[in-house]
Amino acid sequence: MAGRLHIAPLDLAQLMPDLTVDAPLVTSPNLAPRRTLSAIRLEAGVAHLGRLFWGLTPPWLEVLDHAPHCARAESLEARPMFREAFLARRCLVPASGVYAWKAQARFKQPFLVTRADRGPLLLAAIWCRFHTSLAEHTDSLALVTVATSPLLAPLTDRLPAVIEPDAARRWLDPRTPPDTARALLVTAREELLGAFPVSRRVNNPANQEAACAHPIGPMLCRRA
Repeated sequence: MAGRLHIAPLDLAQLMPDLTVDAPLVTSPNLAPRRTLSAIRLEAGVAHLGRLFWGLTPPWLEVLDHAPHCARAESLEARPMFREAFLARRCLVPASGVYAWKAQARFKQPFLVTRADRGPLLLAAIWCRFHTSLAEHTDSLALVTVATSPLLAPLTDRLPAVIEPDAARRWLDPRTPPDTARALLVTAREELLGAFPVSRRVNNPANQEAACAHPIGPMLCRRA
């Protein structure tokens, strides 16, 4: 799963040249669920960067700790909690990496999964709105995960789906047919993503030092 994100300052124009920034990008070397993060949504045909709560909170959810921070791509249309959001409320989370933990003999070694070229990522997500009053509302999201490639499978069995910039609008647009949107949720090709080991300080989400994401070993990747 995706239990922690690395979000460095990103060149948002590289991801979506026509993006309207409503709130500055939330950055963090070690962002945990149930925090605010930045996401891109389409509003009246214009892509907007805003801030949402990481953990899908539909109006009927009574316990915040039960808010899922991830949704399996295979269950988006089967589970009522995800179905409506997948059909009409899709978004993208800009990020620089996703943490994963590899089981070792005595501990789990954290790795940072990034683009092999260290470029920015657009992670698929779905969102919902919870009206707290007639004038106020809270928006929240869950990342959409898919199976990992054989290269990264020793680290984790699932990762957020990566949407390429040229497919971003298709994913965001609620008019995109479900079959077309679903076809974008695929395992990233092995040449796209790599991973390198990082300090176990990342295990504690209270640690927010940049050193959390510094490599302590070579990158595992497959060159094109």
